[in-house]
Amino acid sequence: MFYYIWPIALVVLSNVFYQICAKSVPGGMNPLASLTVTYLVGAAASAMLFFILGGGNLFKEYTKLNFAPFVLGIVIVGLEVGFIYAYKAGWQISTASIVQSAFLAVALIFVGRLLYGEPLTWNKLLGILLCLLGLGLINLK
Repeated sequence: MFYYIWPIALVVLSNVFYQICAKSVPGGMNPLASLTVTYLVGAAASAMLFFILGGGNLFKEYTKLNFAPFVLGIVIVGLEVGFIYAYKAGWQISTASIVQSAFLAVALIFVGRLLYGEPLTWNKLLGILLCLLGLGLINLK
């Protein structure tokens, strides 16, 4: 059970700190300049963990690359910049992540169906409706 739960716990904990840090980027600083430091630290941490956890030969691993890590790098920049600008635009930390997560959940139901053949069930359709209702409630003034 631990092996099933710890990755999600790590994602949740990391996401809490991610949102705090994204909201804490200095207001007058260009988000892209901030991200250059973020990715340098991320690259160094990834390399250290690779070796600490016994990853083997890093250059040999690079021979296995496909398109995904390159596109993921671009996509991650979009995520980071999007959140930083959302906070600069006045989004509250308590709602920005929830709003994007609800829309993301809805989008991924259709991505799962179209790209991976996952079933589109009544439970998922009801979940979409509940997400949209929840968004309405969260954003009521």
